[in-house]
Amino acid sequence: MVKSRANLLSKTKNALNAREHKILSVFASYTEDAIRRFPENRIDEGHRQDYAVDSDRILHSLAYTRYIDKTQVFYLVDNDHITHRVLHVQLVSKIARTIGRFLGLNEDLIEAIALGHDIGHCPFGHDGEAYLSELCQQAGIGPYLHNVQSIQFLEQIEKKGKGLNLTLQVQDGILCHDGEIHMTALRPQSNKTFATLDREIMEKTSEPAFPLTPMTMEGCVVRMADTIAYIGRDVEDAIRLKLIRRTDLPKASVAVLGDTNGTIVYTLVTDLIENSVAKPTVAFSENVSEALKELRHFNLQQIYLNPAIKPAHGAIKTAFQYLFKQYLKDLSQKNETSIIFCQYLKEMSDHYRQSNSPAEIVRDFIAGMTDQYFLRQLPEGLRPARILDGS
Repeated sequence: MVKSRANLLSKTKNALNAREHKILSVFASYTEDAIRRFPENRIDEGHRQDYAVDSDRILHSLAYTRYIDKTQVFYLVDNDHITHRVLHVQLVSKIARTIGRFLGLNEDLIEAIALGHDIGHCPFGHDGEAYLSELCQQAGIGPYLHNVQSIQFLEQIEKKGKGLNLTLQVQDGILCHDGEIHMTALRPQSNKTFATLDREIMEKTSEPAFPLTPMTMEGCVVRMADTIAYIGRDVEDAIRLKLIRRTDLPKASVAVLGDTNGTIVYTLVTDLIENSVAKPTVAFSENVSEALKELRHFNLQQIYLNPAIKPAHGAIKTAFQYLFKQYLKDLSQKNETSIIFCQYLKEMSDHYRQSNSPAEIVRDFIAGMTDQYFLRQLPEGLRPARILDGS
């Protein structure tokens, strides 16, 4: 009975893999080509396809659970309708899967990359990333980069240091998402291996400006969808918080993209699909790309660098410095009553403990914190107050 059931499930999986060649584009990533660093003997080997397995592993990871209270752009805000990291990731997944469906790509692979692409973000968004990066460099372990940290979490820290053993295609898409870089078109850089992935992580860490290109069309779609998901949403959040007015948006950009998140997303998605169908490249038209570039510049100047959203940045920076120093001290003194021992390192694998320096362990611990967990670790006098009220 067990053997016949296994045979049936195996046949079902083989049929699903074969169907991909019939319904997906020739530029898609087929499940049968998925590569894992370590061989597996799974109980679900009979029927579950690899990229779908990866999506579930990410979704059920502790790192994914912590998305729920991580800053997207605005932090210390008294408004329940402002975007948090978990919503952004879901929006990226939905937008990317919609694009992928029209382009005939592998939606399971798209979903896995999208769900995992921001897992490496630390508390308080890009501001927190800058503060933590400065501390990491002072400690001699190189800059902090959230895309590199995503791989660190998923492959070196999850399951108490055992990692999730995600496929190369998923890890590559997560590492190469770089949604903050404007691109008119992306063409996959295929034929990568795990040796390529390891080399790119090292090169990115030593030189943060080192350019990365996904190995799959699915990874390229997620990278474009990252921008589509946040560009208009950040505008709506900024209007809700009264930082900008809708009439402030650049007129040339509005003429092409519209002035609401809904119209911006629809225009960008439609244009991307129209310019990418049956092609080995994911691309916007020149007209739409220029409008998007102008809107990104507006957001940078009027939202992301707006001093009105950063009055507590000094307090947040001081908090990062305090915790980093304190945890380094706890590790050096082997203070096993410290939370970094009794919670983070408890039952962690010997491999993780031995292959990471004290500064790297502190980096990983702080990076994994949610905003509120981070604040709870501070003495009362170092906790910043909420700074914005968009109600």
